[in-house]
Amino acid sequence: MSRGEALETGPATVAPAAAATTPAAAAREDAEVRATRGAFGRLLRSELRLVLGRRRTQLLVLLLALVPVLVGTIVRATVDSAFSGQGPGFIERVSGNGLFLVVTALFLCLPLLLPLGVSIAAADAVAGEASAGTLRYLLVVPVGRGRLLAAKAIAALTLVVVAIALVTAAALVTGWVYFGYGDLDLLSGQSVSAAAGFARMLGVAGYVALSLTGLLAVGLFFSTLTEVPIGVIAATVVVSILSNVLDSLPQVEAIHPFLLSHHWFDFAEFLRAEVSWSLLGQGLLVQLAWVAVFGSLAWARFTTADITS
Repeated sequence: MSRGEALETGPATVAPAAAATTPAAAAREDAEVRATRGAFGRLLRSELRLVLGRRRTQLLVLLLALVPVLVGTIVRATVDSAFSGQGPGFIERVSGNGLFLVVTALFLCLPLLLPLGVSIAAADAVAGEASAGTLRYLLVVPVGRGRLLAAKAIAALTLVVVAIALVTAAALVTGWVYFGYGDLDLLSGQSVSAAAGFARMLGVAGYVALSLTGLLAVGLFFSTLTEVPIGVIAATVVVSILSNVLDSLPQVEAIHPFLLSHHWFDFAEFLRAEVSWSLLGQGLLVQLAWVAVFGSLAWARFTTADITS
């Protein structure tokens, strides 16, 4: 049985009667609504199983989770050497408090590895299934194309959240094993308890996940344009790199606040005594704008494209 046929099972839709004002017609309409909702639920569960069950997806998430383990091991092995404290942002603080391994791992993954994961999730969502010839079978499900795209977007976002959650969990465990936890020394000079520091690390991870939603929307739009997943991956990663390049050029400073990656590293606000929620809110609003624009473009393309052949 194909995936589309399996999803089609369940309550069948009932055609509305001509006399829509009668109680029987109203009951039939209610049954149709419940059937459609049930079909969407089954579709979403199927998408989640498919996305999280792919071997390449599991391998990608595993490799991302190994980043904090590798970084923690290197810091632990060189803690008494001349290289101690040297390296990219926050790494000099890891040996003093294992909680900083979360920030360091996400700092290292955010410029390239996490956008690569986002691009793969977006590519598999539409282009991957179109390439495999399974996308057209989903059209037999009593769910509109818009809801089908929404289910795929939710599944892709779930994969991104799972990846970031596992990176965070691996960093917390590795940091605790190698360096232990203690009062967290903030960038502003104050200290907070280990419990408060733990909560701030969760805030960092949550903000990073939300900061990638705009790039995911861009990737989904690209995914509706082609049946070549590798092209979607390349295009989405290029957008991420181009955003970082433009953000580093003072000549185009006027557009910096609107770039996808401009606010990515604002998670450092969680390491200050007074978190600037307005700054974090600006970053999330930028992501919301990108989601609105490219989500609408993806919807317009997906709902009108010929994917039946």
